[in-house]
Order: sequence, then structure tokens, then C-alpha cells
Amino acid sequence: MAVFSKTKSAHRVDQLDTMIPYLFALGCARVWMTLTFAAPLHAANVPFDPHTVFDYGYAVVGVSVGLLARRIAPLQEQRWSKPFALTAMVVSSACMLIASAVPVWAAVLSAVGSVMGAAGFCLTLLLVTEALVPLSLIRIALYTAASRFIAVPLVLLCEGLDEVRLGIVIAALPFIAIGCATLAYRSTSEADRPTGAYPKFTFPWKPVALYAIYSFVYGLREHQLAAGAGMHSSISTALIMGAFFLVVYFFSGRFSVSALYRSPMLLMVCGLLLVPAEGLLGTAASSYLISMSYTLMSLLISLLLYDLSKRLGIAIIALSGIMKAVTLFTVWGADCANLLAASPLSDQAQNIVIMVAVVMLVLTGSLILLSEKELASKWGIRLLDTNDLVEDGLRTERVSERCSAITKRYHLSPREDEIFRLLAQGKANRAIEEELFIASGTLKAHVQHIYVKIGIHSRKELAELVGEDEDVFIRR
Repeated sequence: MAVFSKTKSAHRVDQLDTMIPYLFALGCARVWMTLTFAAPLHAANVPFDPHTVFDYGYAVVGVSVGLLARRIAPLQEQRWSKPFALTAMVVSSACMLIASAVPVWAAVLSAVGSVMGAAGFCLTLLLVTEALVPLSLIRIALYTAASRFIAVPLVLLCEGLDEVRLGIVIAALPFIAIGCATLAYRSTSEADRPTGAYPKFTFPWKPVALYAIYSFVYGLREHQLAAGAGMHSSISTALIMGAFFLVVYFFSGRFSVSALYRSPMLLMVCGLLLVPAEGLLGTAASSYLISMSYTLMSLLISLLLYDLSKRLGIAIIALSGIMKAVTLFTVWGADCANLLAASPLSDQAQNIVIMVAVVMLVLTGSLILLSEKELASKWGIRLLDTNDLVEDGLRTERVSERCSAITKRYHLSPREDEIFRLLAQGKANRAIEEELFIASGTLKAHVQHIYVKIGIHSRKELAELVGEDEDVFIRR
């Protein structure tokens, strides 16, 4: 690992100077959802689970926004989007708080609150994604991980409040989240903000299938997770997001974010291998590993969607919105576990059935994951139009395919491959340094190694190699 000087350390800190609005936009939204639905401190006694209703509403709203994205993207530019999201979350907060205090109306209020909360929370997350998409992939990774991490201590802090103060916090969180999402979006230049125009495309089915498998496996085991483990703002979330942030922030000079994209599979397998030993070791080890695996996979899937949006010019809300439907696989996994628990099978037989199902699903997920050589793959997506916008996307896609072939032929390392792709996109050295958090000398060393391996001496030759117009290349 390269040794960074004080100047470089200051440079690293400077990379986070714009993180605050992104941090609290997503962080406060997650805290609100956890305190209101995922782990409510004052839940009403109703004949249904408000969180399940919330999950179905969340999926419906997400898919609806994804299907309507051509008309409403960018969502941040729609006058109704932020007032509607804010109003929905505030109404939801009021309904859920009143429901716990007024048993007569608890069922109606909980149903209304769950639906409104799902709509407001989903729209808030999509507003945050539009604010994040103009940033570099490494900034998105850092800001998202930090947001998920900060939500955990905030939730723990709120758990010590009395009912009045807790109600005030729950009512205030939507205002903070929406306000910070708006501020984050406006902090980027207008030229970098997402536009409403994007090509027709086939949805990337591979990440959907992979995430659905992880969600279903998590749902099967959710009722058996130890305290502190879970996919929401739990201790396991803080552990994996904190570790992810530190690895990306401090060691990005050695390897790329894309080098981590198979790590959730390792965590999931380790967690499942410990399940048979739960009688001896307890459930904490396997529960935490399974939860961390699912949380990390959800983050990497979101990074994958950001990458596809940036490379192919597709509206991020079209990709991220439809992906919200995968949340239901967690619900269905839990339903299957409950049905199995109600069957006449013995506890041992039930555990065997669940383990066999989980192993088969993990194997299927492994085949999907290993069929893609890197995070920046197509993942089943295909552009359909033939207009100029799509031509730009197809040109980018052709360059990416050529880069993949060159990387394989000349055995470029993950970091060299990442830098090579940025060079092929015409990025200036300064822009590459800021995007990858590396020093100027480190970049020059990598570029020199790339040139030696491939057998070229300049960006002009690199442009010819990838079949790109020399005019797009920016020289430092």
C-alpha cells in the first residue's frame, strides 16, 4: 500500500466535505423507517403486521415509479415529489403514533399509516438516488455506507427517549431527510444532474434474480436471527457498513470497489456453515454473518445499478424503482418459514428442509454471480432504441467490451483494469485521482504499468486500441 503524506491525508478528508447532506438524507430516512415500522418501540395491537403492509406498498410504489420514469424523471425536478413524500411520511408518523394510543382506531390508522409511509419512504429513497448518481462510484459507495452506519447509533439513541420526545423525533426525521436530499441534489452542477431522456432497455434480470435469492434466503432465516442482527438499522448493519467504509476509504489504492462484489457470497456461506453448530456456539455467529451478507449484497446491487445508469444513460429511478419489488422476497421467505413451522414436521426435519432449500438457492446465486466477471458487466441489460442517445450508450458499451477483452488478454489487475477503463472513457488524470482516491504518483505508476503490459506508449495508441475517437481523450 502506498504511504500517503499529510497533503494526501488532507486530500482524503476533503473528499468527504460534501458528505453531510447525503449522510443525513439516507440516514434519517432509515432511522424513521426503523422506528416506525421495522422495530417500533410503541406498536399498536392490530390483527396484521404493519411492516408487511408497508413492504407491499413499498414494492408497489417503487415499481410504479420505475414504469413511469420516462414521464417523471428526474424526480427531483417534479414539483409534487418532495411535498408528497414529506406529507406521506408525516401523515404516516401521526397515524402510527395515534394508533398505539387509540386502540379503537388502531387497525384503520395502522393500515393508512403503513401505505402512506411506504409511499413517502420509497419516494425519499429515490430522491436520494438521484442526488447520488452524479457522483463518482467510490463516493457513492462511501456516502451510502456511512449513511447506513450512522442510522444505527441514531436508532439506539432514540430508544432511550420517552414517548413525547420519541414522537417529536419521528415527526422531525422526514423534514430532515427531505431537506438534506434536496440540498444534496442542488449541490451538484446542473450539467451533472440526471436528465429525463434515456433509452429503452431490457431490465437487468441477473441482479434482480441474485438479490431476490439473497432476500428469500434472509427471509427463511429471519425468525431465527439473534438479537442485534438484521437487515435494517441493527448492530450487524453497523459492523459491515463500518468495515466497508474503512476498506474503501483507506485501501482503495490497492484494489477497486468492484473487487469486493463477490464478498457477500463468502459471508453467506460462512454463516450457513455455522448453522449446524448453533447448538454449541449459539445463533449469534451465523445470524450476524447472514445479516451482514444480505446487507452488503444490497449495497453492492445498488452500486451496480448506479454504474449501469452512469454508463448507459438510463434514469436511475427506472432501475432502482423496479428493484424495490425484490423486498417482497424477504416477506415470502418468512411466510414459507412460518408455513413450515406450522406443518406436522419435527423441528429437526424443518431445519433440514430449510437448509436444503437455502443451499440450492445459494448455489443458484453462485452461478449467477460467477457468470459475471466483474461489477461493470451488462448483467442481462440490453438497449433497444436506435436514436442518438442509445448510440452513445452503445458506443460506451462497445468500449467497455473492448476493455474487458484487453484486460483478459494482458492480465491487468483489478485496479489496472479500473484505471484503464477510465482512461478509455477520456477521463483526465486529475479526475481519475479524485474518483479513485489515489495520489498523482500512484496513478502515474499504474498508467506506466498498463502501458508496459499492453505495449503502448500514449493515450493516442490507447484510443486506437479500444477503437475510440482520439478527440474524446483529455490530456493532462
